[in-house]
Amino acid sequence: MNSLILNAATRLLVSLILLFSVYMLLRGHNEPGGGFIGGLIAAIGIAVYAIAFGPGAARSVVRIDPMTLAMVGLATALCAGIFSFFFADPPFTGAWWFAGATAGSKGLPLSNVLVFDIGVYLGVIGSALTLVIALEEET
Repeated sequence: MNSLILNAATRLLVSLILLFSVYMLLRGHNEPGGGFIGGLIAAIGIAVYAIAFGPGAARSVVRIDPMTLAMVGLATALCAGIFSFFFADPPFTGAWWFAGATAGSKGLPLSNVLVFDIGVYLGVIGSALTLVIALEEET
């Protein structure tokens, strides 16, 4: 599609959409949201970019094959689920680590739940973009 308005709006909106998707990813750790909805929002942003500039431009923006991105996301989510076996817990049990913890402060809380959400985020982006780019290339 060759629309000046769509091209100009896409350049402005895609960065905001991707930023909002990262916000939803991190917010979903404690509130509604998470990897799935954040991944869908990011895929929508890149799909709009593919509609405005073509599938080749969208592939160059992502820089990684979407199918590879989906596989990396699935592997990351699986590793996060298996991590609890090291503590003799059931699969997908949350394990927390407080980075930089001292006697006076808790530190930055990190968990395998966040790693799982990031894996789901990457998996959803990769699978949705595989479909969207394949459909765009057919037309």
